Amino acid sequence: MSGPGLVIFDNDGVLVDSERLANGILAELLTEAGLLYTVEEAVRDFMGGSMVSMRQQAEAKLGRPLPAELEDRYHERLFAGFADLRPVPGVREVLDQLDADGTVYCLASSGTHRRIHTALTTVGFWDRFEGRIFSSEDVRLGKPAPDLFLHAAGTIGVKPADCVVVEDSPLGVAAANAAGMRVLGYAAMTDPAKLSTATAVFHDMAALPELIRSA
Repeated sequence: MSGPGLVIFDNDGVLVDSERLANGILAELLTEAGLLYTVEEAVRDFMGGSMVSMRQQAEAKLGRPLPAELEDRYHERLFAGFADLRPVPGVREVLDQLDADGTVYCLASSGTHRRIHTALTTVGFWDRFEGRIFSSEDVRLGKPAPDLFLHAAGTIGVKPADCVVVEDSPLGVAAANAAGMRVLGYAAMTDPAKLSTATAVFHDMAALPELIRSA
């Protein structure tokens, strides 16, 4: 096979440059709720996971429930910040190359459908992924469970072994491995050592097309 049957992209931090904004807002809200967090700690503990898993982890540390409206406040601040959202540097050229190669790709994210739609529309990627977008809202278990990636592959009709996942979080890499898929770890904001179970780790989107072809 000259390339994969399907490339599955994570969204935040892989397609759209939103991780620092999102984790900064989350750190602020958790700190306001009495659980002191820095941006770096939020990235370490929550990047790649769903808001459901974040709440479960944070409440276990805090020892009491977080404010019921925390997620609403998070998304309100996040969407306001999305006005200045940009694509991850170099990823537009990656998508152009996949289109030229005739490679099928989709998106599978821990974010909500609303968040995905807002982000992709802002950076001009909605038309490239419409109809091939999968959210943790679509499955019972989010990353690091394999459910989301298996759902994406099954819907599009590609065997897991013929899929390549592009991820930037340890949770996403674990989910791809659990799904029996090859995974390329993008170490832009993540310690490469935490992506070490990926098929390959890369730091520059310019390297991705060749990695996809050879994965």
